[in-house]
Amino acid sequence: MDSPELVIRNMQRDELDILVDWAAKEGWNPGLSDAEIFWATDPEGFIAAELEGVMVGGGSIVSYDGLFGFMGFFIIHPGHRGKGLGNTLWHARLQRLAGRLQTPAVIGMDGVFDMQAYYARGGFEFAGRDLRFETSARSFPVPMNIVTLAEVDFTAIEAYDRAHFPAPRSGFLQRWLTQPGAHALGSVRDGQLAGFGVMRPCRNGYKIGPLFADNPEIAEDLYRALSSQAPGETVYIDVPEGNHAAMQLAQRHGMQEVFGCAKMYYGSKPVLPEAEIFAVTTFELG
Repeated sequence: MDSPELVIRNMQRDELDILVDWAAKEGWNPGLSDAEIFWATDPEGFIAAELEGVMVGGGSIVSYDGLFGFMGFFIIHPGHRGKGLGNTLWHARLQRLAGRLQTPAVIGMDGVFDMQAYYARGGFEFAGRDLRFETSARSFPVPMNIVTLAEVDFTAIEAYDRAHFPAPRSGFLQRWLTQPGAHALGSVRDGQLAGFGVMRPCRNGYKIGPLFADNPEIAEDLYRALSSQAPGETVYIDVPEGNHAAMQLAQRHGMQEVFGCAKMYYGSKPVLPEAEIFAVTTFELG
């Protein structure tokens, strides 16, 4: 008897909610507004794998204005693993995303460590580890130079973000900063934005990301200010291991490493000020 054929197609909006629920069951702890924000960023950027009319897997293939792509949310439902479906879905996603980007395509991803060799066979090169740390938020004195990002001109925020991310993402950024329950703070020095961070509510506690800052002192100020918004709550932060000052920040605050991913790129690694990236935005959309 012939095996049913796996259908690879664009995802529907309600199916992204299902994928986010699957991610929560995997322990990825998605943000409460992630599905809405991610979909609005690129409605064509989510792919479903369907078997006999039922979605059995999915993932993101988000394009940022055709300049940079990101693959994430790669999940096959536990009941359908071990059948080779993930391999078919992963290669289909890569092919589709490459076709949505200007050439030469540059695609990023944060892949779980035990899949790193598999992704490397698909053409991705390792660029470092992003480590998730957990702590309990505390209250700290907040420096005078810390402001809410609502007080900062968006063009300044957008420019600062663009200096720390491989492509423009204006629409995403606007929604990310204003999502319900989030705290978005900046450091303003001599009238200039010198760093900003966002802490969003998740299924469990909060996640801080991104956290970009001109130097470790500003990053420390922003972390303390964000932590002070939710004392006693569990807080997570995804730290690039190669930023030693960021790792020291995590150690200084007694954070515990609980998860991690391999940062990998298909194509040339973007040139970014890595010493100013203290926390990545998401493992799902970059």
